[in-house]
Amino acid sequence: MAADLDFPYHFSSLGRTATTDRDDHIGDLIEQVLFTSPGERVMRPDFGAGLLALVFEPNSATLAAATQMLVQSSLQLHLSHLIAVQSVEVVNDDAALRVDVRYTVLLDRTTHAATFTAPGSAP
Repeated sequence: MAADLDFPYHFSSLGRTATTDRDDHIGDLIEQVLFTSPGERVMRPDFGAGLLALVFEPNSATLAAATQMLVQSSLQLHLSHLIAVQSVEVVNDDAALRVDVRYTVLLDRTTHAATFTAPGSAP
């Protein structure tokens, strides 16, 4: 069984590259899709949802709806071979941008929920 690299990259207590289990790895992949800006990855100009740019946008129902569609489409585009997205909720509370994602892992049909907060914003 192959181990997946943990994100962000770091060393384990044994001084080796840290690895993680499948469920944590999928959560790491979702985080990478959400917070990577399009054009940031070499040879993958369309990768990412670019949510960090939205932290300072004015809070509105229209922005929340547009962000929800952006997140859902980005996850389906880049991770549809691993997960089926059930729901996405985007909450912009003053300085915090929080994204709640509910998804099903296709391999074993287990349902998971994860919350992601934009780095640098209030928890």
